[in-house]
Amino acid sequence: MQSKLVNFSLMCAGWLAMVLAVLGVILPLLPTTPFVLLAATCFAKSSPKFHAWLLNQKFFGEIIRNYQTYGGMTLKSKKQAILLIWIGMSISIILMQKLMVAFILIAIGLSVSTYLWRLPCVKN
Repeated sequence: MQSKLVNFSLMCAGWLAMVLAVLGVILPLLPTTPFVLLAATCFAKSSPKFHAWLLNQKFFGEIIRNYQTYGGMTLKSKKQAILLIWIGMSISIILMQKLMVAFILIAIGLSVSTYLWRLPCVKN
């Protein structure tokens, strides 16, 4: 059994991760998926109620269930995530107009895209 302080800390971390995930939908350089998965992990350990709420969300629920259950994503989700990563990276590179930033963003984009592509495919 966890202490109330640990539960409270995990719940706060979960909500902070959710706020960052929602911001990640809007801001091109802030990732969404890792924060959603972090929130799911924090809620799973601290609040079954919030964990169930998150799993039933329209936008995040299926991705979390697939990742937690099968350790992967649907092919459609992979393609969408990779496309959005590269759109966001391209916008950032154009706005920043710095060669070093472009190289760093391309390296990050390639790393994340490779990771996502190598995840197992889950069938709907």
